[in-house]
Amino acid sequence: MKWHDLNGDTCPLARAMGVVGDRWTLLILRECFLGVRRFDGFQKRLGVTRHLLAERLKRLETMGVLERRPYQERPLRHEYRLTAAGKDFAPVLLAMQDWAQHNLPSEAAAPFAFVTRDSGAEVEPVLTDKITGQELNYKTVLMVPATAAASKVIEEHRSVRKAKPASS
Repeated sequence: MKWHDLNGDTCPLARAMGVVGDRWTLLILRECFLGVRRFDGFQKRLGVTRHLLAERLKRLETMGVLERRPYQERPLRHEYRLTAAGKDFAPVLLAMQDWAQHNLPSEAAAPFAFVTRDSGAEVEPVLTDKITGQELNYKTVLMVPATAAASKVIEEHRSVRKAKPASS
């Protein structure tokens, strides 16, 4: 199965990987968030072949993550801008960068940082539930099959947790 064949999968993670599941696509999106918009800019910063870059940009455009806009008439040239769906990807890049800094440290400083728009302060990302405000991580969230059996799995997990004595 090819990576782009995942678009019709029922799993949202598989569908997302069908759009951004290779390194060049993620790096193109990183460059978009850093303000790069033109083909030559992407190629210069990434060192990717023209063919591969054109293919990935077209894919992102087809999937509604980028839109192509003309910036010059003669010769006709286009730039690539993030769509609303593309901008919605920012938290994913933020989480990936945070994960890499904690789990794949580098001697060199990161080439970019995420800062708040209002104060310019660097951010420390935390994923939280929109309704409860609870931090979401492997300790607080279970991934369960989305079937009728899911409620049984959740109940079994709750029973095991209640049965364990509190540690001091």
